[in-house]
Amino acid sequence: MAIENTTPEKIEALNRAQKDFFATGVTLDPKWRKRQLKILLQAMEKWEKPLADALWTDLHKSYKEAYLTELALVKAELKHALKNVRKWSARECRATALSCMPARSYIVKEPLGTSLIIAPWNYPVQLLLNPLVGAIAAGCTALLKPSPYVPNVSKVIEQMIGECFPENYVAVVQGNREVNKKLLECRWDMIFFTGSPALGHEVMAAASKYLTPVVLELGGKSPCIIDRSADVKLAARRCAWGKTLNAGQTCIAPDYILIHSQVKEEFVHEFEEQVALMHGTDSQKDEHYVRMVSDKAFKRVASYLAEGDVLSGGFIDETERYIEPTLLGNVAPDSKVMTEEIFGPVFPVVTLDDEGSPFEEKVINFINSREKPLAFYYFGKEKKGWDIIRRTSSGGGCINDTIMHIVNAHLPFGGVGNSGMGSYHGRLSFDAFTHRRGIVVSSRFVDLPFKYMPYRLFSLTKKLL
Repeated sequence: MAIENTTPEKIEALNRAQKDFFATGVTLDPKWRKRQLKILLQAMEKWEKPLADALWTDLHKSYKEAYLTELALVKAELKHALKNVRKWSARECRATALSCMPARSYIVKEPLGTSLIIAPWNYPVQLLLNPLVGAIAAGCTALLKPSPYVPNVSKVIEQMIGECFPENYVAVVQGNREVNKKLLECRWDMIFFTGSPALGHEVMAAASKYLTPVVLELGGKSPCIIDRSADVKLAARRCAWGKTLNAGQTCIAPDYILIHSQVKEEFVHEFEEQVALMHGTDSQKDEHYVRMVSDKAFKRVASYLAEGDVLSGGFIDETERYIEPTLLGNVAPDSKVMTEEIFGPVFPVVTLDDEGSPFEEKVINFINSREKPLAFYYFGKEKKGWDIIRRTSSGGGCINDTIMHIVNAHLPFGGVGNSGMGSYHGRLSFDAFTHRRGIVVSSRFVDLPFKYMPYRLFSLTKKLL
């Protein structure tokens, strides 16, 4: 299926229409927002099968994996927002400084306005619709731009959204980077972008023209540390799961391994065992093993196999865009596989020891010498994990697990530095599309003279301030 570019004229018309609709004030009512969230939740039920079928066609993503990693997360976000949107939207009372008395102080939550949401192809349902939940809950309009690399999913989403909402409130546009360029030329009140750091630079540069606030959910090379104190079998299982989920095409997938030399051989053996338990002895035949999204992506990830020694796996099939889960040893620190985000099931292994300096010091120095990653994973004693976390930086992470921090709606999900800015999920999705407005209500009946010129009783006022 080919995706046609939405015309520039259509994009401009949608931009104007959504500005006009937001100006009516209809979206300000929390009750109205709840009705829109319910409409989207009902649509997720109705369109579940078409979405799952499209995910299979575009990515070879099984129904079970599609449900667990895409559909269920959107439904959970919707249910959480429905339960809390009135509370989130309510005016909040705050303490008042003595210098403002007599008065009362409040925080008012107001929607930023028109929003643009651009999503990638790797989780094309979740990463487009979860931000939309935040936009709806906050009272914003939204123009959605799915990825052309998953044309079937993008078309189904367009049909679903078209059935749910009028275009002047929520609409979908389609196309390639020329469409992105046109979208970014328009003025929005908020831009939410998920994608690569390279494109993140372009989005932020475009947003700077109008000083538009942005949330950038980017990526990077997320380290996975396996200390000698780790439960190696458990580490292998959770690393294998995190790396083979969506065939490694996950922004928070463990990207490379820093492992203590004493447990390397055991880990390689256990990794092979755990991959076989999850995907069978031939993962190519497993319905739950996803394919590379495109020929270009396949060739890029497959090329990494020449940059080290294959410790496990290594088989590829270009006709199916299949790459076997692969551990790669003896990789150069400046090689492409160790400097580019892999976004595939190739797992470079860097072996470290305690010679010269402790393992954890080498790990900290290695991580800090590179861009800040989106995720951080540590396997070993919790106390040491906390120490390494304290001395490094990442968007989020896990101790003795991978991926799972994204599941908890009570935690912020977002990057730092090169891996992004801003965060969302749960209450933070609402906050991402909201301006918190400070308001002081002063008394009409008492008007203290201290603030007025010529500042009588200044010495007393100075003591009070």
